[in-house]
Amino acid sequence: MTSSHAVTDAATTAVADDALFSIADAWQVAGHRLVFAIVIRTWGSSPRQIGSLMLVRDDQMIAGSVSGGCVEGAVVDAALKMMADAGSQRLDFGVADADAWEVGLSCGGEISVWLVSAADGYFDPKTLHHAASAMARRETVMLDFDLATGRVQMAAPVVSTSCLEGTVFTLVQPPRPQLIIIGAVHISQHLAPMAAQLGFDVTVIDPRRLFATENRFPGVTMQDCWPDEALAQMVLDEDTALVTLTHDPKIDDAALHLGLAKPLFYVACLGSRKTHAARLQRLAAAGFDAAITSRIHGPAGLDIGAKTPAEIAVSVLAELIASYRQRQGIAHAAG
Repeated sequence: MTSSHAVTDAATTAVADDALFSIADAWQVAGHRLVFAIVIRTWGSSPRQIGSLMLVRDDQMIAGSVSGGCVEGAVVDAALKMMADAGSQRLDFGVADADAWEVGLSCGGEISVWLVSAADGYFDPKTLHHAASAMARRETVMLDFDLATGRVQMAAPVVSTSCLEGTVFTLVQPPRPQLIIIGAVHISQHLAPMAAQLGFDVTVIDPRRLFATENRFPGVTMQDCWPDEALAQMVLDEDTALVTLTHDPKIDDAALHLGLAKPLFYVACLGSRKTHAARLQRLAAAGFDAAITSRIHGPAGLDIGAKTPAEIAVSVLAELIASYRQRQGIAHAAG
């Protein structure tokens, strides 16, 4: 049996931009009116980057952010006023305007935000559902927002980053980096929430239902089945990391057999050097050559003298981030 549970109250937790499409799709299916707010242009010391998103629902529930808090109130007010009648509008905030100081944009920057209704003729339900489905498949979503007509449609993959060209703003929304943790152990209880706060899409997999419980991992997606069963149903791409923490070869090796065949940017296993040597022997016997198994970081984590479960989680997360940023740097240099 497989179970999955995750945070559903988008108004009370930090929500990554890629998750907002599925949230908006669910809200719309439930019968709510809503407005998308998108940062389309920035100058100077802007608190959030171009392409940042926020949702405003007809009952004043919000998800996401367009400014880190300094102009959210004004954006929400404008969105609620246009809620009854579908439409779109542009809001500009800057330090040269008295209104900007009132809403709190005193950091020296300027920001333009585009508001558009999730409704027929604008960001229509079919387009929104298409975007949500693509994000669920860990595909990059590209949308054209026509500032002249208010119409939103799927875009052709012709640009790599969100940008404004004339009267069309193209939003490029890639999926979040993904962290898969094998083992609902004490270290995982620290690693999972820390990684989630850094923007990773976190899943914890453990067939031992005594450990894989919601009260031990509140707000974390859980799979209480064998790793090979769960991983076979997941998209394991170059923005995915895999960390095994159970010390049980029956569980950890099942994940490694599948994960090592994928282009993961980080694979790590907890355990001593002796334990890791035994792990490499098992993998070699299973047909994995040294070029493949050399990708495994073992023992997992940077050598910072970590002792407690929380410190070990920090060491693993630091090594993971270093690997992720290094891969991004190489990709950018190649581009």
